[in-house]
Amino acid sequence: MVIGWLAICAAVGVFAVEGAVHLSHLALAVPQQKRAAVMVMAHDAVLRDAEITAADGAVLRGWSIRPRNANGIAVILLHGQGDNRAGMIGPAEMLLRQGYSVLLPDARGHGESGGAITTYGVLEADDVRRWFEWVQREESPTCIDGLGDSMGGAELLRSLDAERGFCAVIAESPFATFREAAYDRLGQEFQTGPWLGRMVLRPALFWGVLYVRARYGVDLDKADPERAVANSTVPVMLIHGLADSNLPPRHSEAIKVRSSRVALWEPKGADHCEASTTESAEYERRVIEWFADHHAH
Repeated sequence: MVIGWLAICAAVGVFAVEGAVHLSHLALAVPQQKRAAVMVMAHDAVLRDAEITAADGAVLRGWSIRPRNANGIAVILLHGQGDNRAGMIGPAEMLLRQGYSVLLPDARGHGESGGAITTYGVLEADDVRRWFEWVQREESPTCIDGLGDSMGGAELLRSLDAERGFCAVIAESPFATFREAAYDRLGQEFQTGPWLGRMVLRPALFWGVLYVRARYGVDLDKADPERAVANSTVPVMLIHGLADSNLPPRHSEAIKVRSSRVALWEPKGADHCEASTTESAEYERRVIEWFADHHAH
């Protein structure tokens, strides 16, 4: 019976993790491109295509947008799972109004970017470092900040291992570790809490992580923003809605516990990555002030 249960867990783990690392590319739709064009015109900005080559040879693409009244500071904006660069148009417009230049990349395995699999920060950490260097080279800003949503927020935090030059970063609704996020996902799949994955289906995650390591050479246990933030001196602000039904606020709370330097805002009525819509004025105030406060130091 035990062998049978372990075999079932192995099958579940492989199936689940294959779905997690192979995501459908959400192509840039015409309405998204038009929205970006309208935003660029509204702020008298210049949009150009950006491209880098990752360490594994994957070609990654995005948009670089510079407003006419540029303040000399750039922000890298990282979208969430299954999305593309257009998912960050809202924050980009907010920042353009304040004179920030912005870079909106498609994450590996998303949008127009290459990459065989999504690794939730393991390979993306170096991707972010390369985008950072691209901004340094092309824009020569006085500061480079980062802002990411969900998976993008987690990848931004994980990148602090690889790139320590950020002036300040903000992550909304990130996960603390891939394992903790997987517990949530398994629980959601069966309409239970994370206890199901953490206790009953724990062997499934073990086999899934082992499978990815053996087949793709990627250790998903290294997708650990919590540890990266604890070891970093880059100023970090976390935003996590208390109504988040996707990745519970315990993820950001766990990250904060590891570092007294981390700021955490938990808007009560906000669901996953919805602080900018449920509390738009407060969201903008906090984001702009966080960046501004750390440019002066």
